[in-house]
Amino acid sequence: MRNIGFIASVKRSLRQIVSRPIYLFTMVALPLIGGALILTMMEEGLPQPVPVGLVDMDHSELSRKVSRTLDMMPTITIENYFDSFDDANRAVKSGEILGFIVIEDGLEEKAVAMRQPEIVYYSNFAFYVPASLVLKGFKTSSTLAQGGLVKEVLVSMGMPEEKVASTLIPVKTQMHGLGNPWMNYAIYLGNSFLPCMLALVILLITSYTITVEIKHGTSVQWLADAKGSMFIAILGKLLPQTLIFFTVGIVMQAAMYLYYGFPLNCNPLIMALAMLLLVVATQSLALIFVCAVPNLRLALSVCALLGMLSFSIGGFSFPVSAMYPAIGIFSYIIPIRYYFLIYVDQALNGIPLYYSRLYFAALLVFPLLSCVMLKRLRKACEKPVYVP
Repeated sequence: MRNIGFIASVKRSLRQIVSRPIYLFTMVALPLIGGALILTMMEEGLPQPVPVGLVDMDHSELSRKVSRTLDMMPTITIENYFDSFDDANRAVKSGEILGFIVIEDGLEEKAVAMRQPEIVYYSNFAFYVPASLVLKGFKTSSTLAQGGLVKEVLVSMGMPEEKVASTLIPVKTQMHGLGNPWMNYAIYLGNSFLPCMLALVILLITSYTITVEIKHGTSVQWLADAKGSMFIAILGKLLPQTLIFFTVGIVMQAAMYLYYGFPLNCNPLIMALAMLLLVVATQSLALIFVCAVPNLRLALSVCALLGMLSFSIGGFSFPVSAMYPAIGIFSYIIPIRYYFLIYVDQALNGIPLYYSRLYFAALLVFPLLSCVMLKRLRKACEKPVYVP
């Protein structure tokens, strides 16, 4: 009887998926198209060089050195020179440039007199990544200009040039990027945003396909097809979706690790297992929300809200430890967070699998918790009441 109910539930799920083209488009085409756009746009690694502007009010030898130093930065390029702050500000607002640097009048004079002149720079953080590159370039160029100025002053005071270098830089540092020595932003973006985008789709599709049965009053027949077993009904409905989402996830991983050559310092089966657990855990999280709120509108709203917030609270670009505790605690209830930690440990750093065991275990907790709440969903399916 259980086998008959399971087969009937699977067939019902397949009929639901193929009944409307929007299902397959959302489950397959949407995440793949979105992933292809992200990877294609970031194919060069970083969006560089970023256009900036320069306002030179000093027109001295020192200001020209600052200008040349700024233009030599690999991440930025001087798109235009402006006569005033207002002109440069209008260029930022129009999108012509993403930042500008202002060299005040009397820069060289104040520098020679040791009166601490100022070099002010502005960047448009409405575009986070380009603005970060602009800020980095501005800081580097101003630091180099400051070092060059100090060097000239010390040499003019009679200090030998070989001693000037050791005075300005007493300790030489070397930077070696671990995991991503190319500083390729696409490696970070692809392995965080693509799975997170897939998780958002999983949350929405899972919650919709279950609650739509309650909305239309077909949940009674759905439960009857499963021979009265809520577990069999859920398993039969979600299993075809699991296979589809897992296949999409594997295609994403193949594109990143095989086609684009992103670092994969572990057995590919480990990341495939992590993707499978991510799909199941995300489906389970959506099921938990559906059990708690068996209403189409409310369940979709909760899943959409948490799915969108996952891009922020997942800890991809801002560490969870630095978040406010009231915000950071939500990172522990989203499966994508544990998938990302597995990726960092295994694919990026290649450490032994033993050290990622807790993250795999955390992904297994979600389906266990969802099973505990099936009783509440069963009551809603037996007596469906649609609340608009």
